[in-house]
Amino acid sequence: MDIRYDDKEDILFIRFRDETIVRNVSHGWNVNVGMTAKGVGQITILDANASDLLPIHIPAELATH
Repeated sequence: MDIRYDDKEDILFIRFRDETIVRNVSHGWNVNVGMTAKGVGQITILDANASDLLPIHIPAELATH
């Protein structure tokens, strides 16, 4: 699993599988679920912090690679 947050764009990426996304399903205007052949592959949340969908604060020094 890989979790990344882009604080400049306020986008949260959660990747569960390193498989090809075969279908995208939108849940509202800001949540997109990428489906693989085996299930949920990734979730992308736009305006994650502004929408209170980012429950944790990630300090900048931990968010960078």
